[in-house]
Amino acid sequence: MSMSDIILPVVIGAILFYGIYKKVDVYGVFVEGAMEGAKSAINIFPYILAVIFAINLFIQSGAENFIVSLLAPVTSLIGFPTELLSLSIVKPLSGGGSLGVFQSILDGYGPDSYIGRSASILMGSSETIFYTTAVYFGAVGIKNARHTVKVGLIAHCASIFASLLAGRFMF
Repeated sequence: MSMSDIILPVVIGAILFYGIYKKVDVYGVFVEGAMEGAKSAINIFPYILAVIFAINLFIQSGAENFIVSLLAPVTSLIGFPTELLSLSIVKPLSGGGSLGVFQSILDGYGPDSYIGRSASILMGSSETIFYTTAVYFGAVGIKNARHTVKVGLIAHCASIFASLLAGRFMF
């Protein structure tokens, strides 16, 4: 039995025993928290559904492939591998979609290639910006994202360039 097998049961047990020690109705508080969580899930469901629909529409319509074909000549001039274009476009939109693109990159080029390493670094250093913005802002009722998406996309561009540099110079 490893340490990771017992950490979660120990933490849950410690919380339960601490609640009992403090004379808290642990079961009632748990049920109340679960009800609040269910209400939050219902509140953010329309936002999640809208983002998933938009992402699938973007990918299935061929818009992603069209953008990749437009950007490929420009990115190849600056030394950006065209193989990473699709991953760079899909990652801010969809975690699942980017995992599929990532897997195809690893299958085609291998995990130890420059492309594979750069893709791995990109996957670990970037975020699904539109999905998380919709979920988090939807959960607290924020309707105007203001500068959040802009800053998220700037950070995504920084993570792309950092992954290329780290892939080239560190390996």
